[in-house]
Amino acid sequence: MLELRPICENCARELPPESSEARICSFECTFCRACVEGVLGNVCPNCGGGFVPRPVRPRKAWRPGVSLATRAAVTERKHKPVDAVAHREFAAPITAISPHER
Repeated sequence: MLELRPICENCARELPPESSEARICSFECTFCRACVEGVLGNVCPNCGGGFVPRPVRPRKAWRPGVSLATRAAVTERKHKPVDAVAHREFAAPITAISPHER
């Protein structure tokens, strides 16, 4: 089950569970849309994968036990600002490769 991490790892922007601005990689590294597009170039600084919009967990339990109320988002904040220069060097050889082929 997704953790629904509460902030962008880079800029610490709040990303509540209902945010349409949250982006995740396959390891659930979490960044805001602005950082993914403007700083990271759709390359995760932790794994090299691409990003997709994070799903929104329903607030209402449309089925018993499966809602934000019963499966809360995590509260631990992971703030690790990205070194832009180091990230550009890391991402340079893989940026042109589609995330589906990395």
